Amino acid sequence: MIRHICMFSLKEENKEANIAEFIRRGRELAKLPGIGSARVERKMEGAPNANYDVALIFDFDSLEALGEYQVSPEHVAFGKFVGAIRKERACIDYEF
Repeated sequence: MIRHICMFSLKEENKEANIAEFIRRGRELAKLPGIGSARVERKMEGAPNANYDVALIFDFDSLEALGEYQVSPEHVAFGKFVGAIRKERACIDYEF
């Protein structure tokens, strides 16, 4: 299994609305074929400002399945949305 974690810090402008939209779109992404366990998370209230604001945590059966997800039209569209609202991004893929 491959776990794919992407975390984002968002721009301050329209931040709450963008977090809500990120969560909505992330939950739609989670329904794509090839994704096993999926979580879309937001930073907890009171967490340090240095923490990222939102995260996607998706599990895939294989690296090939992750690759198919990354080039899917839905993921590409999500990437364009996030690219317009993010300040920072961190990502890790690992086998477990």
